[in-house]
Amino acid sequence: MPNIIVIGASAGGIEPLRLIVRALPADLQAALFIVMHLSPSSPSVLSSILDSATGLQVDAARDGEPIRPSRVYVARPDLHLLIEPGTVRLTRGPRENRHRPAIDPLFRSAARAYGPRVLGIVLTGMLDDGAQGLSIVKSEQGVTIVQNPEEAVFPSMPRSAIQTGDVDFVLEAAAIPSKIRELVREPWTDTEPARAKDILAEYPRPEGEKMREEFDERTNGKPSMFTCPDCSGTLWEVQEGELLRFRCRVGHAFSPESMREGYAEDIEGALWTAVRILEESASLERRLAAEAENRGDRLSADRFSDIATGREDQAGLLRDMLMSKVRREQIVRRV
Repeated sequence: MPNIIVIGASAGGIEPLRLIVRALPADLQAALFIVMHLSPSSPSVLSSILDSATGLQVDAARDGEPIRPSRVYVARPDLHLLIEPGTVRLTRGPRENRHRPAIDPLFRSAARAYGPRVLGIVLTGMLDDGAQGLSIVKSEQGVTIVQNPEEAVFPSMPRSAIQTGDVDFVLEAAAIPSKIRELVREPWTDTEPARAKDILAEYPRPEGEKMREEFDERTNGKPSMFTCPDCSGTLWEVQEGELLRFRCRVGHAFSPESMREGYAEDIEGALWTAVRILEESASLERRLAAEAENRGDRLSADRFSDIATGREDQAGLLRDMLMSKVRREQIVRRV
């Protein structure tokens, strides 16, 4: 039965996480690992928030520490939280689905280290981080739970996980602790999983996991027509069952939804760059026009002024378009 529990959450995730850990017994014969999407530049108080809500021991994870029962290991900002047999690992590997820490690396590493002893849980959040990882948990005979999208503050992550077809239970957050207690019935043992020695002998992936060569996209995948939104490198395309994902040579990994989000930001960034260049160019033309006017060169002054006006108009059109996009997104968030 499961005694390694991995939980992924994003926007709106603090309350369901508090609810879950509050209802678990202090002597739970399992170890919990939590990844919540965090700002890389701000200290996280998630471990303190959860610690105040439960009798379990809650700490920010430390690289190399042993895995123990009745413990909650919380991912740190800007570090992936991974699991090796018997050991917690932290790595600053490439971002996945545009996040670090990301949910998929935790779920994959847990599934490949502990197989059927893993319980994977996806809670509220935007886009689809966790869907691919949850599918791998299921493929390794683990158990999978998803928060009911109807009650999730942000239903996209739960819905994406459900769409994989690899979910055992769809539950409201309040029902998840009782299901955990039901599944975690056997006493904790330090017995290593069957694949432990093989996993520890395998070479590391870019994000720090250790697994066999056949899982390397450059062996198992094919080059795609797309480039990485993070580093502009070639992306390899990998089909795992019904799930499509992309990974570049250095290890940045994307689902189609996170790729779409990355390209959208790249487009917006390129357009703001164009606004800046047009406005700076217009300013230079205005300065040249003034200097020509001071020299009495009316013809050049008019030419420089006409160019400046054209570039100001172009910059204005782009700025209005971008600002209307920002306003639409703000309205959507309020709704």
